[in-house]
Amino acid sequence: MQAAGHIAPSTSPAAGGARPHHAHWPKRLPHAIHPPQTSLWFNLEVSARRYPDKPATVFFDQVLSYAELQQGAEHVAAWLHRQGVRAGDRVVLFMQNSPQFVLAYYGILRANAVVVPVNPMNKADELGHYLTDPEARVAIAAADLAPELAKADAALPEDQRLRHLLVAHYRDLMPETAFDQAAGLPPAWRDWLGTRHPLPTLASGQAHDWAEAVACTDPLPPHTAGPDDLATLPYTSGTTGLPKGCMHPHRTLMHNAVGSTLWSNGTAENVSLLVVPMFHITGMVVGMHGSVYNGSTMVVMPRWDRELAGRLISRWQVTHWVNIPTMIIDLLASPNFASYDLSSLIFIGGGGAAMPQAVAQKLLELYGLRYSEGYGLTETAAPSHNNPPDRPKQQCLGIPYISTDARVVDPITLAELPQGESGEIVVHGPEVFDGYWRRPEATADVFFELDGKRFFRTGDLGRVDEDGYFFITDRLKRMINASGFKVWPAEVEALMFKHPAIAEACVIGTKDPYRGETVKAVVVLRADARGQVTEQQISDWCHEHMAAYKVPRVVQFVDALPKSGSGKVMWRLLQEAEAA
Repeated sequence: MQAAGHIAPSTSPAAGGARPHHAHWPKRLPHAIHPPQTSLWFNLEVSARRYPDKPATVFFDQVLSYAELQQGAEHVAAWLHRQGVRAGDRVVLFMQNSPQFVLAYYGILRANAVVVPVNPMNKADELGHYLTDPEARVAIAAADLAPELAKADAALPEDQRLRHLLVAHYRDLMPETAFDQAAGLPPAWRDWLGTRHPLPTLASGQAHDWAEAVACTDPLPPHTAGPDDLATLPYTSGTTGLPKGCMHPHRTLMHNAVGSTLWSNGTAENVSLLVVPMFHITGMVVGMHGSVYNGSTMVVMPRWDRELAGRLISRWQVTHWVNIPTMIIDLLASPNFASYDLSSLIFIGGGGAAMPQAVAQKLLELYGLRYSEGYGLTETAAPSHNNPPDRPKQQCLGIPYISTDARVVDPITLAELPQGESGEIVVHGPEVFDGYWRRPEATADVFFELDGKRFFRTGDLGRVDEDGYFFITDRLKRMINASGFKVWPAEVEALMFKHPAIAEACVIGTKDPYRGETVKAVVVLRADARGQVTEQQISDWCHEHMAAYKVPRVVQFVDALPKSGSGKVMWRLLQEAEAA
């Protein structure tokens, strides 16, 4: 089988020949790569041997070297093995960006187990599914989040509860000076990061302090995981039902970890700002796995704060920064912007939302930086498309990624469409996931064969221009994109139906000047609640029961929702009326 980079030119794109974007392909890169046929753990082992004393993570100026990162992850792996974790077992990882996140993630991999990364914004009502669906019996959580996980666990049947919960404290890997008034730590973060919360009580299992794990020196089990073994199970929601686990073996993540370093001119001397959440596929693969493969330095931010970001880029001479465009907009708007030194940046890019043309132009004029937008889904291990750094187009998804074949097809017939016509974006490549965890029917629904290749249906509508660049035009899936966070209305509606005053709810997207798009709930109250409950009370209740980015910023009461003859809520009518 020929590599994509060596396919003979063809006049027929459907035949798999040369594509228009190949004319604009970075000359320094092959069209396809052959990534290492090893586990992701091996990348850390190699970087620790090559660069034992090099900073692997920087967290508020406290440095963890690659040798320390490997050793700490091995202690976590030994502790997991002591608790009965074996090859293929799923372990929940529930915390903000931190060195402990990296240590825990690679510790789980070293134990031949599977990481189940969970959004730290989730509340107890949302968390139970992430324990029961993957059948996780062990979890690792940050101390401030552990009580929420324990609350979710207590609501489960006894045979589905956690047996062990390892609790990490952010401050353990922060310098004491970070909490000084003059250190620059955002004031609102001092208690959050500095408090040593007591261990929660599990209903049936045991909570353990992080110190117990990093002191564990039990013999390590042999590392047996290979490219085809499951590495991580990130969850993604959809139009209906509960979130689904995306099965990513080591090889899919390895491909994009290697590809991302090549695409961005990566070397071992990179210094990357990791502020995109590492539970999310982009922060995980491009930020963490790419850096560890490269042996480069990760300057870790637990949450976004524009002043802290400006100081860290200046202090650590950050060279690479993958982000969400709203972060750039926020930083440029800082009254202290002129005091920050961003001259070290050589690559800046991201996705999740379109970069406004005026902001991209300002980056180019001030620093000579061309913002490189990309596109991908949890199912495609982040990028399936990216703009060439030296030839990006603004507000564009980019071109198909290294080793990737992407097409635009008719969503009904699945036949490939001519250049310029709008249809569904479909992807074939080594980064595409194996399928949905224990959801064979859902898996079958998103794959089809074209020209002898297995393509994944993204659910996004787009078109290809004359140069082979992809542009998104609409979504087949019912999804709201709020500052890069994907909100699935069906999931929000399911949570809202738990409110005793709500009879019906339909969630749609509405325009927002900062987030681009935000969440709106159109609600029908129960008869006895009308006049007794306000829109603000509904919104406040949502804040208590779901992640903040999912909370409806706008609540509208109506007497009835539009329905089809079969009784289904016609959400599209509400969405179209909102957009009018």
